[in-house]
Amino acid sequence: MNIFVFDIETIPDCDASRRLHDSPEWSDSDAANALFAGAREQNGRDFLAHYLQKIIVISAVLKTPQGVKVWSLGQEDADEKELITRFFDGIERYSPTLVSWNGSGFDLPVLHYRALLHGVAAPRYWETGDNDSQFRWNNYLSRFHQRHLDLMDVLAAYQNKAYAPLDRIATLLGYPGKMGMAGDQVWSAYQEGKLNAIRNYCETDVLNTYLVYLRFEQIRGHITAEAYQQACDELRHYLKQENKPHFNEFSEHWRTTES
Repeated sequence: MNIFVFDIETIPDCDASRRLHDSPEWSDSDAANALFAGAREQNGRDFLAHYLQKIIVISAVLKTPQGVKVWSLGQEDADEKELITRFFDGIERYSPTLVSWNGSGFDLPVLHYRALLHGVAAPRYWETGDNDSQFRWNNYLSRFHQRHLDLMDVLAAYQNKAYAPLDRIATLLGYPGKMGMAGDQVWSAYQEGKLNAIRNYCETDVLNTYLVYLRFEQIRGHITAEAYQQACDELRHYLKQENKPHFNEFSEHWRTTES
């Protein structure tokens, strides 16, 4: 079985803001500020509607029988359509089990709207059994099917009042938690040209999600305690072999939090 753990990072869709406000002369800063002002007026906070968020990073952990891999889709200069196309092409090719933290509430709805905007076809993802009967009772779209496992939803028993942030749960379990920045700092980091730092931050987020997933697999009896430890050791070895600064920092902090 192939496991695909994913996370996205977004910024305000400045082009959409210019169109919606009929203000083509606006700078990106003006356009973003208009969106934030509208969100504050409507909801009392800066969090934008899903369809007004532009994807700039999709990071993933892929676990297959051959091993584990951590990366961000596309090159740094890849546009949003390419990132989304790569994401859904992977589903088209491998039909993996998707794993996320709040993917049902955030990541996937954003991907839906942005795929709609760019016309990205994803027939395997949207399959519900009309063309492949095995998807009738287990597909990516049904809340209670597990081709997509939203760990936050499942662990909270689908109760909003029981939701928890990934950072707190990861830290509680002895994993590093948030590293480098937080989600509300992505827009300012992007404006400063720090896309690589954002990609690194997103990759550490999917690492935390993957580790929580492994622990969840253990508690529901899908893997033994020994298999859980083997998977952790495999990930440690991979991060060491990659020898990237943010992976090294993650590994070091992982050891520190466990001691």
